[in-house]
Amino acid sequence: MREFIETMRKHGRLIDVHEPCSTDMQAAKMASTTDKMLFFHNVNGARAVMNVTANRQALSLALGIGEHEIVPKLAKATYEGKVVKDGKITMKSPDLSRIPVMHHFPKDAGKYITAGIVFSTFGGMENASIHRMLVLDKRRVAARLVEGRHTHVMLGTALAEGKRLPIAVTIGTHPAVTFASCTRVPEGMELSYAAELLGGEITVKRCNNGVLVPDAEIVLEGYIGAERTDEGPFVDITGTYDPVRCEPVIEFTGMHLKRDFIYHGILPGGNEHKVLMGAPYEPKIYRAVAGVTQVRNVVLTRGGCGYLHAVIQIKKSTQGDAKNAIMAAFAAHTSLKHVIVVDEDINPADPE
Repeated sequence: MREFIETMRKHGRLIDVHEPCSTDMQAAKMASTTDKMLFFHNVNGARAVMNVTANRQALSLALGIGEHEIVPKLAKATYEGKVVKDGKITMKSPDLSRIPVMHHFPKDAGKYITAGIVFSTFGGMENASIHRMLVLDKRRVAARLVEGRHTHVMLGTALAEGKRLPIAVTIGTHPAVTFASCTRVPEGMELSYAAELLGGEITVKRCNNGVLVPDAEIVLEGYIGAERTDEGPFVDITGTYDPVRCEPVIEFTGMHLKRDFIYHGILPGGNEHKVLMGAPYEPKIYRAVAGVTQVRNVVLTRGGCGYLHAVIQIKKSTQGDAKNAIMAAFAAHTSLKHVIVVDEDINPADPE
């Protein structure tokens, strides 16, 4: 994360905020006014970043891929990066009050960890994905686990065997790792994909509960058991409040903080949220459309919340190519509501 902060500063994509700032909606409001990366040097006495990859230019820098080559290149991913194990990570007693977790919107249920990557392992299977987490106290959070997604399935398997699911949460990782955790990859291949995005290799350390984690500013280890509690309201990708649900509780048993750590917060419904929701689906749509016509690029638009509207650029050979591309896109990403197909002379990332 620290290397990427300096990369963004070098390219003029970072704003240093030195004046004191509050975690109670003030930092979130500032992040909503720009898509540049914000580096807060004093958020309730700690350091934090927001808008890490809030536009395609930042994502290009994070992945080391030209802006217009991101989707075609990612569509060829092999998930064969090397994961190098390098010892254990030292843990201390958890205390979430030491971390500048943010309250984003007036009706939110409380303070939410929004950029925490949940790494889990059970029965020889591993997974990594982002889940929003409502802070309950110094050791516990309520995590929104979408039904049918991998973490939810792994938890069900563990509970069926009378066990808890071992997990670790990292906050403040390199954005390529964050991107990999947001991507639907073959089961258990998130770390291998992150390694591929980072040039072929990633180093990980083992937590006390056996979960492997990459370099991060903050690491929390613990377990998800049978306990559940209310979670929400919370502003989601469309900028509207999600309802209250009964969700699993994560109990942390250990915490590791880098010296002078940097917290990462994602603004719910903000531009970084939209990029991380949508950009990982673009290669999937690209591969599907490539099966029916010559596809050049795919963009999930900011106006469609980075998730619901797609613009697909193709090289048309027959009159039916556009319709076939549309059908392939809807099949590949079932949440799509609106698809536009354009020719090669139209920039799909430019609404004008």
